[in-house]
Amino acid sequence: MKILFIGGTGIISSACAPLALERGHEVHLMIRGTPSNVRAPSPGARVLKADARNAEQARAALGNEHYDAVVDFVAFTPEHIRSDLDLFRHRAGQFVFISSASAYHKPVRHLPITESTPLHNPFWQYSRNKAACEELLVDEYRRQGFPMTIVRPSHTYDETLLPFSAGGTVFKRILDDKPVIVHGDGTSLWTLTHHRDFAVGLVGLLGNPKAIGEAFHITSDESVPWNEIFLAMGRAAGKTPRLVHIPSDVIAEADPEWGDGLLGDKAHSVIFDNSKIKAVVPDFDPTIPFHVGAREIAAFHLEHPDFAPLEPDRDALIERLIDRFSVRA
Repeated sequence: MKILFIGGTGIISSACAPLALERGHEVHLMIRGTPSNVRAPSPGARVLKADARNAEQARAALGNEHYDAVVDFVAFTPEHIRSDLDLFRHRAGQFVFISSASAYHKPVRHLPITESTPLHNPFWQYSRNKAACEELLVDEYRRQGFPMTIVRPSHTYDETLLPFSAGGTVFKRILDDKPVIVHGDGTSLWTLTHHRDFAVGLVGLLGNPKAIGEAFHITSDESVPWNEIFLAMGRAAGKTPRLVHIPSDVIAEADPEWGDGLLGDKAHSVIFDNSKIKAVVPDFDPTIPFHVGAREIAAFHLEHPDFAPLEPDRDALIERLIDRFSVRA
C-alpha cells in the first residue's frame, strides 16, 4: 500500500512508520518542521515538507498523489478535520483519525471501557475537541460514505516520554531524593501503552476493510496503580521515590492546567477491553509491560538530562503543596 502519515515523527507515529516500511508498504511522511535527532524520519520513507493545516502548502506537497491510507496524528480540533476532508476526500482509500481514549465518559461509569462507552468529558477541552472531531467524521461516513476509521490511544509512550505531568521536573526531584506528588491515594489504575505495541494495532488497520466506519482503542492490557508507576520509574533510575498523596481537586484548584489532565483523565481508573482490535488485527498482542518501558525511559533521560525541560514554577508549586500535605522531619 501507499500510506501517508501526517506528523510521522511523533511519539506514536515514530513506531508506526518503521513497522509499515518493514511490512513492505510505501510510506510518505508529511512533516511541518525539522524533526529532532531523537526521532528522525524513518529511513526509506519519503518526506513531504508541509504544514497540513496550511491548505495551499499541503496541496502543493501532495501534488496528484493518491493514498491507500492516510493517518492524521496531529488533528486536534474540528477545524483540522474539515481541512483534512477538503484535502483527502478524493485522495484516500481510508482516512484514519488519531483521537483519544480520554474522550470516554468521565467520571468512568463502568469497567472495562469498550468502544461503545459514551464520549463525554466535562473536565478537559482537549478531550471534547477530539470527540467533536469524531462526530464530524461519523457524520461524513453516514452521509457520504467517507472511508474513515477512528483510533483512540491512551497514554502511549516511547523512551522520551516521562509518565508524569511536568515530567522533567518530577524526574529530577526523584533523582535528587525530593518528595513528589501522586494524585489521590495513588491506587487508581492507569494504562500505559508502549508505542511499538500500539504500532502493531494501527498498521494492521490500514487497508483493512473491517476497519472502515469503525472506532477502535488500541492500548496495553496491563493496568498499573499510580503508586507503582512512580516506584517503577524510581527503581529504573536507582532511586526510591518519596510519595506524597494529594487530592486531585486540590491540585486542580492550585493549577487548572495540571488539574484538567487529572480530573479529565488520569485521576480515574481505566481498564480497556481490547477484544475489538484483536478481532480485526489478530497479531495485536501487547507484550511490553510498563516496568520494561520504565527502564527504557529512565535510561534515555539519564543519558539526555536536558531533553525534558525543567519547570521552576511547577517545582515551586509542588513544594507548596507538599508543605501543606506532609510533615517533614
